[in-house]
Amino acid sequence: MAVSVSYRTYLLEQMGQIRPVTSRPMFGGLCFFAEGRAFALVAEDTLYFKVDDGNRPDFAAAGMGPFLPFGDPEKPMQYYQLPEDVLEDLDQLAVWMAKAVAVAARAAKPKAKAKPKPSGRTRATRK
Repeated sequence: MAVSVSYRTYLLEQMGQIRPVTSRPMFGGLCFFAEGRAFALVAEDTLYFKVDDGNRPDFAAAGMGPFLPFGDPEKPMQYYQLPEDVLEDLDQLAVWMAKAVAVAARAAKPKAKAKPKPSGRTRATRK
């Protein structure tokens, strides 16, 4: 899942014109972050944005499919390939990025804390 330095630089330049982004190597590819949240990944010089039911139809309508790191269509990751023309148009890119960052924010919301399990001891039984 190699990513060329030139492609990484290009992506940082394009997306960085819209909002601050960072990247770091993950799982043999790259992961991109905005506001501290993973919203995009790159594998084999292909960019994928995070999806959920809110923005997945945009990708499907553009004929884009999911990231399949293990080749199994039954187990897609929640990232879809970004159309190349979107990456070249900053106005379009801003819209698609905003949606992907929003998906990442929703996915990162903290879950309700589970109540601690009682130890089986009560104050009355402690000595």
